[in-house]
Amino acid sequence: MDILLDYHLWVSFLTLASLEIILGIDNVVFVALLVGHLPDAQRQKARIIGLSLALVMRILLLLGVAWIISLENPLFAVFDHALSGKDILLLFGGGFLLYKGTNSIHDEVTGDAVEHYTAKTGGMASVIAQVVFIDIIFSFDSVMTAVGLTTSIPVIIAAMTVAMVVMIFSSGYISSFIERFPTLKILALSFIMLIGIFLVAEGLGIHVPKGYIYFAMAFSLSVETLNLVSRKRKQKRNNQIL
Repeated sequence: MDILLDYHLWVSFLTLASLEIILGIDNVVFVALLVGHLPDAQRQKARIIGLSLALVMRILLLLGVAWIISLENPLFAVFDHALSGKDILLLFGGGFLLYKGTNSIHDEVTGDAVEHYTAKTGGMASVIAQVVFIDIIFSFDSVMTAVGLTTSIPVIIAAMTVAMVVMIFSSGYISSFIERFPTLKILALSFIMLIGIFLVAEGLGIHVPKGYIYFAMAFSLSVETLNLVSRKRKQKRNNQIL
């Protein structure tokens, strides 16, 4: 009961679930193309089975990462700073998030990278295998983001599960919403970079309270919400004038 009343865990859960949903839309779109050639009766079944198995694989990857993070005994030293298995993973994971966030923001802003999705062929079992394989490839950043936000494995698993269920049944609406407000995706990618910086700092032995991350996210989201409301009102007034 005390766990349910811990607001830190609720903040972590809601933040992580939201990021998983926003950043997972591309994956859902790709899954939709994978199952597109199947008969109508098999599409939803293949989507649910594939994403469910992908969720299980993601949780297993999370447990592997959590085990490595538990390795706190120093392995070697660099410039008189002892590095453990946990530190190495945090440095690598943080650097990966910084690279992924920077590269994705560049692509979103400049439009230099245009993704070409190719419709896949094969039976239902083949499509499910492809869904699982694609999700495993793109799940490392998701897992490292989760680890950067909270150390509670049950909270991470719950957030991933809820996000996956929401994406399965609401992918069309969420996708159209993000297309209408693309700055939300830029904001989510910026959060990923922020978490990357936090992980690198932790790997170097610099402790940063997670409250600073949550405050920065809440403040940025509040400002962006005000911007969206302001733009909507201006557009409404312009339409009335016309």
